[in-house]
Amino acid sequence: MTERECRQALKQVQRLVVKVGTSTLTHKTGKLNLERMERLVRELVDQVNCGRQVVLVTSGAVGAGMGRLGLSEKPRTLPEKQAVAAVGQGLLMHMYEKFFSEHGLLVAQVLLTRDDLADRQRYLNSRHTLATLLRFSVVPVVNENDTVAVDEIRFGDNDTLSALVAGLVDADILMLLTDTDGLFTANPREHEDACLLSCVTDITPAVEALAGGCGSTWSSGGMTTKIQAARLATSFGIPVVIASGLERGRIAAILRGDKVGTVFLPRDHRAHTRKRWLAYAPAAAGQIQVDAGAVAAICQEGKSLLPGGVTAVEGEFDRGALVSIVDPGGKEVARGLVNYPAAAIGRIQGRKTKEIVAILGYKDYDEIVHRDNMIVLV
Repeated sequence: MTERECRQALKQVQRLVVKVGTSTLTHKTGKLNLERMERLVRELVDQVNCGRQVVLVTSGAVGAGMGRLGLSEKPRTLPEKQAVAAVGQGLLMHMYEKFFSEHGLLVAQVLLTRDDLADRQRYLNSRHTLATLLRFSVVPVVNENDTVAVDEIRFGDNDTLSALVAGLVDADILMLLTDTDGLFTANPREHEDACLLSCVTDITPAVEALAGGCGSTWSSGGMTTKIQAARLATSFGIPVVIASGLERGRIAAILRGDKVGTVFLPRDHRAHTRKRWLAYAPAAAGQIQVDAGAVAAICQEGKSLLPGGVTAVEGEFDRGALVSIVDPGGKEVARGLVNYPAAAIGRIQGRKTKEIVAILGYKDYDEIVHRDNMIVLV
């Protein structure tokens, strides 16, 4: 798919996930920027009125709480963050409900942690709830449940959360609205000659290097987490656009196919819903290192992982466990459900499929991880 084809396809979008960042929603003081919130809501209402379904993933709870409590610095300890988020979340939702209701639309607050999506049944419950809300023409307003989340179960940033929500609801596009026009060749605040990238076809290390550091005083992400979110969403087959949330009419312009922001082209084929769930799971039970040939087979040719491509196994896990598949440099390239326990994989690693029976005394599968039970992350 080319950029032109992708942007033209955006005219047909029926379900969109829009993520708006703290830097867009708040003033430099940390208090909510009500004018921008109201403008955002009007633009989203306009999309609902023309027949589209909208899911809003919003930051701003911690920032709003800081403003209400008169704090000048972001809280550092987890209890402080949770307390500030508890104050700010109510304020944030009150304003969203007020602005949407002025246009006759209902909103529903949806607070999630990674733990909600890591469990298969809770994942399905979340998926069904969001689908039902959209069917009732309700706008789900999604945020991470900062009030109860701990480090082991938090998403870490709402960019990642928005990518997972986009996969959860089978979105046609993910829009990441921020305080810049998109991804630039350098930091536009520091380099006058920085150029906006209109399209990213592949998220390479060079593209990742363009992200720079973290975001503003009030936000937790910055461009780095947006690129990570784009990698995840495009692996689901969902196009991503990073654009300014400070300018009027950006949402409508993107959906007209205008050359706005930076578009990240999706993979050619949408990942099956069951495969997407693999990306929500918590820390993998173990790790399988593979050689360069296996990386190419998995990432470029759509193949399963066979014993011959395995070079090392770490961790203790049983058949059916979720494992991380890493390249020779240790970078995670995929994750999937194994057909053999760790001890058995260690015995057959580097060997041919026809040798499995002779080594183990049995052969349930040819593959260590079948393609149908694997999601590629690069």
